[in-house]
Amino acid sequence: MAELACRNDKLIISQGSVCPLCGASNLTTKWSGHVVVLNVEKSDIARKLGIKVNGTYALTIND
Repeated sequence: MAELACRNDKLIISQGSVCPLCGASNLTTKWSGHVVVLNVEKSDIARKLGIKVNGTYALTIND
């Protein structure tokens, strides 16, 4: 199964059909670039992107 990105918060998930962060089911395979956030409290990138939870996020959603 291809990795899916949530269109709302851009979290990338590898299994399931619902985003574990927001509960949305509007996922897409059309995304590019990714960033892995390991510690949201210390990450300047997470702060700039508005990320509140550790995880892997798509940089852009392409559709």
